[in-house]
Amino acid sequence: MTEELTAAASELRFVFFRLTRNLRRVRAMDELSDAQLAALGALRKLGRRTLSRLAEHECVTAPTMSATVNGLAELGLVVRVPDEDDRRRVYVEITPEGEKVVRDTIRSRDEALAAMIAKAGLGEKELATLHDAAVALRKVIDS
Repeated sequence: MTEELTAAASELRFVFFRLTRNLRRVRAMDELSDAQLAALGALRKLGRRTLSRLAEHECVTAPTMSATVNGLAELGLVVRVPDEDDRRRVYVEITPEGEKVVRDTIRSRDEALAAMIAKAGLGEKELATLHDAAVALRKVIDS
């Protein structure tokens, strides 16, 4: 690994840390934790999942995910749905209110980031560079 690559990685890590920290403060419901929002987002993207599959996707233990889902269920953002063929199996499904929370959080975060970019006073070339960087970073993440 070259020094240039290491320096670029270090700068990106620092910038993403600060950006992520700022955007995590923006959410549709203040009482939701990052873990709860992540679980809601996963359910919105992937659809109905068992607790163990959801825990696996979010890289947490089943007991941790159970506590997360309990909190979301109390808020009416998810429901537990018994499997029709195997009553021992239960799925977790996002509710319309949960969908709304995710949608509103995404919209609010997009608006917050757009406001940060606007405040920086970037020109067309810099905006194009940001777009190109986003495309390249998606390749990094997806590889």
